[in-house]
Amino acid sequence: MTMEERSTRIYRQKQMLSKQELTERENLCIHEQPAYCVAACPLKLDAKALVEAVAADGFSKALSLYEKITPFVHILSAGCEAPCEGKCRLAETGGAISIRSLEQAAAAYGESPKGRGLLRFKKKKTAAILGSGLFPAFLAGELAKKAYPLTVFCAEPDAEAFLAAGAEFLDGDAVRKDAGTLKAMDIEFRFRTGMTAGLLDQVRAAYDIVCVSPEFLAEALPGAAVEEATMLCRELNVISAPAGAAGVLDSAFGAKKAALTVDRLAQNLDPMNSRGDEGPCETALITNMAGAPSTARVPGAERGYTRQEAVREAGRCIRCSCTECIKGCVYLQHYHKYPKLLTREIYNNVGIIMGDHMMNRPINSCALCGQCAVICPNGYDMADICLMARQNMVTTDKMPLAPHEFALLDQMFSNSDAFLCRPQPGFQTCRYVFFPGCQAAAIAPETVRAAYLDLTSRLPGGVALMLGCCGAISEWAGRYQMQEETAAFIGGRLEALGNPTIIAGCPTCGKTLARLEGTKVEGIWDVLDEIGLPAGGTGLSRPAALHDACGARGDRRTQEKVRKIAEKLGCRLVETDYSGDESPCCGYGGLVMYANREVASKMAQMCVNRTDAPYITYCMACRDRFAREGKASRHILELVYGTDAGAPPDISEKRYNRLSLKSGLLNEIWGEETAEMTCEFPMEFTPKALAEMDDRMILKSDVIAVMASLRETGEAIFDSESGFLVTRKRIGNVTFWVRYEEKDGGYIIRGAYSHRMKVEARQA
Repeated sequence: MTMEERSTRIYRQKQMLSKQELTERENLCIHEQPAYCVAACPLKLDAKALVEAVAADGFSKALSLYEKITPFVHILSAGCEAPCEGKCRLAETGGAISIRSLEQAAAAYGESPKGRGLLRFKKKKTAAILGSGLFPAFLAGELAKKAYPLTVFCAEPDAEAFLAAGAEFLDGDAVRKDAGTLKAMDIEFRFRTGMTAGLLDQVRAAYDIVCVSPEFLAEALPGAAVEEATMLCRELNVISAPAGAAGVLDSAFGAKKAALTVDRLAQNLDPMNSRGDEGPCETALITNMAGAPSTARVPGAERGYTRQEAVREAGRCIRCSCTECIKGCVYLQHYHKYPKLLTREIYNNVGIIMGDHMMNRPINSCALCGQCAVICPNGYDMADICLMARQNMVTTDKMPLAPHEFALLDQMFSNSDAFLCRPQPGFQTCRYVFFPGCQAAAIAPETVRAAYLDLTSRLPGGVALMLGCCGAISEWAGRYQMQEETAAFIGGRLEALGNPTIIAGCPTCGKTLARLEGTKVEGIWDVLDEIGLPAGGTGLSRPAALHDACGARGDRRTQEKVRKIAEKLGCRLVETDYSGDESPCCGYGGLVMYANREVASKMAQMCVNRTDAPYITYCMACRDRFAREGKASRHILELVYGTDAGAPPDISEKRYNRLSLKSGLLNEIWGEETAEMTCEFPMEFTPKALAEMDDRMILKSDVIAVMASLRETGEAIFDSESGFLVTRKRIGNVTFWVRYEEKDGGYIIRGAYSHRMKVEARQA
């Protein structure tokens, strides 16, 4: 092994996305964008979290959030101009949340934690503040929090008077509470100081950094300019605030900017250096207000809320966020993650983690349906991410075959044993070819037969028939080489038929086949709309909901044509949430039902729970999935041709149906006899065994192969727990175990299971 091979642990690496591409994708997700109220606050108060805490009667938690932005909670909450309320989306439906009143309630009913808090080491540079008012008071709190050795020079006699000088709007009790906070800070006060111009020179000589009130600055140096961005007066090299009246919020924000300037000066840096994002900001958040409650403010804000009133008012908040994709997607709900986070974890799984791929299952649990891209305001497409990951990991030999092996083998079966391609009798080449899809042939073979006979009887130029799989399965599995081979296989057969127009019986097949070079594809619903419906079709007797296939997402023409046909049949259609392009996947797409049964079942249940009405589908897999969940479901072609596929077939019956359809049509239409496959020995399956096999994706043919091997080898063991014999056989990558009892020269199958393990006999 070379050094290079060792360094990569024999893994071949292929980058899924560049870091720039990853960032661009992640930035499309606005889930982490700040709420409108949060973005409006220059102090970066998490108003959304504060309101949420109050709604849960967590006033102390709410207070702790408020104390992060100011030590003087009573001054700020009483005097804040509350730009957050102006941005509240509920103003559109009845009344913005009274956030300032809730801040006051947090200050009134919340309790600060006891104890001394964190031990902070004093900084080496000293600071002084001259003057009183809102700006000096807030700045004193900021510098004390940063652990600067701080001295405040003011004319007032005590701390209460110092705060009251800037907070005339506050009652005495509230002033006393904030003064108590001020007194607890490690600040030296020089009360009753004469605020003269000479004092400034003395302080500048004694302290490293000097801050002054705007009033004091105006007296010391009339007309002196203060930079709004840094709060620095360069003429005197002191920190202050711009002259003129300033509100409570502006003063608090100015103090934060000034404190940051103090840091920069203390480090001998440019005051503009690394200031970050200061002040209010724009948010890219999009909140869907459809269905948002229209409620008025809880009365009492003017006098101050009681504890109960505050909880009620906070309870009106709709917690602004973008969760549109999560609302409609079982996959995102199941993993409790939004697209940006999920994408990052998938990226790390594919490109960084070299061994234990914890995200393999989530990667394979996406239906690849594209619903998220339609619902997301920015078109975030998790299907693209997950498919890219699958393809990448298959290419680099990091994706196990196991999750998709059965489905891939089923595709191979559809395009080998069950494959049929014939021109209509009397034609060498044809104008059309009917491609019903592998699921239609497996679930509703009689419907496929009826549709083909109808098309051949009414369309000129000949209608060929092709029974097989379009290759979507290999595409979903990320096996693009197999997908290309399938495309070449089908393309060759189409060429032999004279490159006819494909009449697709499945929207997914239609999309997949349309990508073949030189092909023209129409849906069977397009053809039926043009030539009319055959006699004998009938609609449902009660109102029904039409479930749009995810294969028809973005294909409004197909969606409308199917609805038109349903109405012609006399169906009374009811619309549901998440219909049309927003329709969710039934759980078959993306091979979810093979990779993650739990998620697939949740997907089907979500669809089922959308309406009490029976479903009409135009994807046979959807019809099958819903019927398995106990939902009355019919495919549109069953209604058109008066057929009924009945109860959902198990996986063995699906294969039998495809073989039976092929042999029956060969005999009926082309006069070709086919040999019927039979078992050479008697065998029965108990209902429990059949259900177990279907759940574990074990075919009857697998069991027959195991029992045939038993007749050759005689190898079996007795299972004392069940009281039955057990035998095994390895077929491909899987070892199958069959539990059975002998009867009349044959067997009664009691159960079966399988795993990926090679069992070898121990050598003597």
